[in-house]
Amino acid sequence: MNDDELLRALAQATAETGQMVVWSALLTLLLGLPLGVLLVATDRGGLVPAPAARAVLGGVVNVGRSLPFIVLMVAILPFTRLVTGTTIGTVAAIVPLTLGAVPFYARLVETALREVDRAVVEAAQAMGAGRTRIVARVLLPEALPGLVAGLTVTVVALIGYSAMAGAIGGGGLGDLAIRYGYQRFDTTVMVITVVLLVAVVQIVQSLGDLVARRLSHR
Repeated sequence: MNDDELLRALAQATAETGQMVVWSALLTLLLGLPLGVLLVATDRGGLVPAPAARAVLGGVVNVGRSLPFIVLMVAILPFTRLVTGTTIGTVAAIVPLTLGAVPFYARLVETALREVDRAVVEAAQAMGAGRTRIVARVLLPEALPGLVAGLTVTVVALIGYSAMAGAIGGGGLGDLAIRYGYQRFDTTVMVITVVLLVAVVQIVQSLGDLVARRLSHR
């Protein structure tokens, strides 16, 4: 692979990794945030105590978190094909990436919400605020720094997951590293892809930490 081909391949792989991570992160936020809220709300002493429902939700989340990502990708291939019409490529990789990250982020949301001072919630209840209003106006705003920090950790994990998605033809930097760096013994490609992944992780983590700090000092 000459320099021009390498640059084109790196540009395409980086774009594919970005597409996978951005879309899966958005879907994880949309699904994981309400799931984390439900885990807290249905717990004993929560806004809507429902121990049975809480046990089911907790069990599903625990199962999702316990599966290694590479196993999850293979296990849900039929579902991925049902949703996207294929099992290879960037779009197909978004499905297992999302399903792998949602339980992870839901637990981080749960942890952030549990750190909210109970007295603040009780004060809102004493003022007659309904459950939905308490969640939207009290719990989520008070837990926002923790939610942002949790999302940052999740996005970093998704970057690592996206690299593993290359093992089954998911595209991106992981796929490039496997096809050229590993299978063709091209050390240059392997080193560059690793450096790019590390750089992206550092940028995401730094930005996430900065936003979380700003929110915590508002």
